[in-house]
Formats: sequence, C-alpha cells, structure tokens
Amino acid sequence: MEKAKKLMQIQSSGVVAVIRRQRPEDVVPLAEALVKGGVTTLEITVDSEQSYQLIGEVKKRLGSTALVGAGTVLDAETARTAIQAGADFIFSPTYNASLIEMAKRYGVISIPGVLTPSEMVEAYQAGADIVKVFPASAFGPSYIKDLQGPLGHIPMIPTGGVNVENIGTYIANGAIATGVGGSLVNQQFIDDQDFESIATLAEQFTEAVKQARTESES
Repeated sequence: MEKAKKLMQIQSSGVVAVIRRQRPEDVVPLAEALVKGGVTTLEITVDSEQSYQLIGEVKKRLGSTALVGAGTVLDAETARTAIQAGADFIFSPTYNASLIEMAKRYGVISIPGVLTPSEMVEAYQAGADIVKVFPASAFGPSYIKDLQGPLGHIPMIPTGGVNVENIGTYIANGAIATGVGGSLVNQQFIDDQDFESIATLAEQFTEAVKQARTESES
C-alpha cells in the first residue's frame, strides 16, 4: 500500500490503538477485536515482549485491513529494526531528526512526539508525516484548537489521556486521529479473555469519531 493511502487510512480510522506490554499470545486476538470494532490502526510498542515478531504476525493475520506500526521508538536503529519487521509507521514519544530520516529512507510513515509549536514546526520541516502531540492531557482538547490557526497545515494526533468521552472533542478541534491506550485496550477485559468487550469498546470510540466529524461538517 502506498504511503499516501496509509496516511488516509490513519485519518479514516481516527483512532490509533496503543498495544503496550501485552502477553504475546493475547496480541493477535486483541488486534482482531480492535479491527472488528473499526479501529484499523494498531501500534505495538517496541518495549513489548517479542514486539518485532508480533508486528509481523499481526500484519500477516490482518492483511490490508489494518495498519500495524511500532511505538515508543526512540532512535533510528530501533526504527530500522521495526521497519524490517514490517512496521507501517513509526510512533515516537519524542522528536528525533535521524529517526525521521530513517523512516523517510524506507518510505515509512513517521509520527514523532512533540508538544510545543516550535517542536511541531521543526519536526514537520524535518519530514515528519504527522506529529504526535504528547502528552495531550497536559493541555487538553482546547490546545489542539488553539494550534489550528497558525499550524493547521500540520496533521496532529494527540495522545495521552484520550478516552471515549473526550475523543470527539479532540477530533472536532482539528486532530486527524488520536492515540488511545488503556481506555480502549482495557487490561481487565484482556485478562478475562473478553475480546468481544474490546470490540465493543472499539465501536464506541469509532462511533464517537464519526459523530464528531458529522457534527463538524454540519
């Protein structure tokens, strides 16, 4: 799939599910449940057990129905390893120019973590495809709205503290998507092997995104 199509898929889904430090045997059924609920962009953090292997396994199982990327990537070498494992995108908590360069070299989507306007501009000028506004909870949805005037040309994915109650506000305020962790990847449901409830949660998140977009257009 071409990078442009992948970027469109990230925006269409509106939700990036953060899969962090789960038992390897739970990751595939978890991913399947998320996709069943409409969340088709999945981040597997590299601090997870067997992370690179799992990226490949999930991609093989889900095919073109989902994008599978690597998260918590801190340096270019880790990015290269993840890309070799098949990662569709590289999600980082910080801005690192060499990491963006590595992703560009292989034609992979780069999403570095930033917080200030200066960091956003610098990362975008360095070639970032999207910026991850992290931690979004530090300023809340209104921060994304404030940024849209001067920096509306930079695609933003706020991450940190996003839940089903506020995701719609982030989207309405200009975010192309949001990164969502524990409020979607519910640990109790996973421990109980209740993946159907994960799918239901995913549906609630995707419905909130759709509703926010519909209301913004009206």
